[in-house]
Amino acid sequence: MLIYAGIKIVPVLINEYEFQDGIQTIARFASANRQNLDKIRKDVNEEIIKDEVPIAPEDVHIEALNGNVKISAEYAILVDLKVYQLTLNFHPVASNAALF
Repeated sequence: MLIYAGIKIVPVLINEYEFQDGIQTIARFASANRQNLDKIRKDVNEEIIKDEVPIAPEDVHIEALNGNVKISAEYAILVDLKVYQLTLNFHPVASNAALF
């Protein structure tokens, strides 16, 4: 039973970790390069597709002001364990402040 649960849950956790890491990288580069909001949103949408995160692009909140970038989102994934429906809630947040 534990092996089955691990097979179902671990890939979801890995995808969430990769998405969190991806948006943190996007926030760092956007802050350093003073990217506009459209470019940041495009990069985040590509990260959503790449990491197979079940979130609508409009549910991602992006703030970019004077080189300070904050990206946040909320989503939930329902994992079917046959005898129990497990809902995993995720709240990835990434931010980076401008150095100057």
